[in-house]
Amino acid sequence: MLHDWSSLLSSSLILLSIVVLLAASLHDIIARTVPNWMALALAVLGLALRSVDGTLPGGMLAGTSVFVAAAIAWRRGWMGGGDVKLLGAAALVVPPSGVVNFIIAVSLTGSVLALLYLLARRLVPTPNAAARPRTLPARALRAECWRIRRGGPLPYACAIAAGGLFILL
Repeated sequence: MLHDWSSLLSSSLILLSIVVLLAASLHDIIARTVPNWMALALAVLGLALRSVDGTLPGGMLAGTSVFVAAAIAWRRGWMGGGDVKLLGAAALVVPPSGVVNFIIAVSLTGSVLALLYLLARRLVPTPNAAARPRTLPARALRAECWRIRRGGPLPYACAIAAGGLFILL
């Protein structure tokens, strides 16, 4: 009976982690920020998940290592601070044995995202400054077109979420 509860709890924690990853990704697309509470919630879910499956020490070592490496990338200007926190928290959610594959998946997804943005820079028309959309999706699309045309930052939380989904699902 205990095994059934731990399996249900693990599945619930994974599902909640996926929801937080997707929400962070959406927020990053719209505002190019990842709120601290999302990274914190993901870290708490990861710690709970690692406690349930008995891999807490390895998970904490892997999550801390990923966070430190990402913080060095932030210090050099290669990553945003929200992405660093989200990446470290997501590394806690992923089983310690899957962290290397998670980082590879995030890197590959981020590379594809960067290539798409470079290609889109040539294809996306400059938004009309006079037209002001009323709906949130239309405003987000207009802002994204501006970011693409100006060579703005990537919504890297999307790559982090994709890497997490690849490992968790």
